[in-house]
Amino acid sequence: MKQFPNISHIDPSSLGGLNHLGKFLNNAQFLSGAIPSNQDGSHDPWDHLEAVMGLTTLGYYDQALKGLHWMVANQNKDGSWYNLYQDEEPLELNKQTNYASYIAVTVWHFYLLTNDIDFLKNFWEPVKKGILFSLSFQHNNGAIIWNIDEYEKIDEDYLLTGCSSIAKSLECAIAICQVLELQSFELEWREAHSKLIMALENPAEIFDLKKDRSRFSMDWYYPILGGINSEQRINYLVEKINDSFWVKGLGIKCVADEPWITVAETSECSIAFKRIGEDKIALELLLNAIAIVDKKGIPYMGWQFHENIYWPEETPSWTSGACILAADANYQLTAGADLFIKQQFKPELGKR
Repeated sequence: MKQFPNISHIDPSSLGGLNHLGKFLNNAQFLSGAIPSNQDGSHDPWDHLEAVMGLTTLGYYDQALKGLHWMVANQNKDGSWYNLYQDEEPLELNKQTNYASYIAVTVWHFYLLTNDIDFLKNFWEPVKKGILFSLSFQHNNGAIIWNIDEYEKIDEDYLLTGCSSIAKSLECAIAICQVLELQSFELEWREAHSKLIMALENPAEIFDLKKDRSRFSMDWYYPILGGINSEQRINYLVEKINDSFWVKGLGIKCVADEPWITVAETSECSIAFKRIGEDKIALELLLNAIAIVDKKGIPYMGWQFHENIYWPEETPSWTSGACILAADANYQLTAGADLFIKQQFKPELGKR
């Protein structure tokens, strides 16, 4: 089915056309600054930060700052965050490395839109702690352990999607180092980034060894978002996306073997295609994503195209965040539009 029951109220070509999503995120935010992503009011740090970037893109700077201050207030001493929260109460005590590092992307994104160097200085410490936590689990082959359980036991597995996210986080952290002229950290993190990118471009026998996650679309487009440059590897990933996940006229399936288009995956994949210069496909996917909405124009999680139903009938905050970021990437609406399109640090060592 290519005609959805609800009519989209999203105009992705202007910030004004997206502003109702900013109001939605603003209304969802708790007094503490937390932005719940699930129907029960819970959220994980990564989803929270995706929603924060949606607010930043649309100029809700005070609310975005509240969201970032929530991160600072709830950061563990080792630089990590817990896996799931109810406002400020931890619900799941395991720690994911890609959650710890993602604050660098959000802080850098805020700086790109505000050019506020005092802000960057103020948030350097939590960024540094988050990155150092993640890098403390980097293997010699470049890959990074994904999870530490509540008893501090390390899960000896390396997730392709998680490591791709960390690669982008490192990229933004290096850019922050260049602005703040922190050359020792820049040197250290450049080396870690280079090793991680090499692993992502040559992933055989490195990632997802405990569990095959290749049925998930994220495993195929996230390395592109993470910053790999190998043309051969990118072509291979794109071929897989086209063959197994892209349903023309609808969007990107979350998993290859389910008739389920998800808005966040479609939005993120749109950005991935934009990064490799496939502008027509990128825009098509964005328009697919923003068509799956409730009657107020708020994106649902997804569309089950065998049953022809919105499923589940939830409107996660991070899904709106992903849509906003994809619209910005496609229409170049703000100074942060190229966040996932271009490498964020300068090739030369030192100040930007």
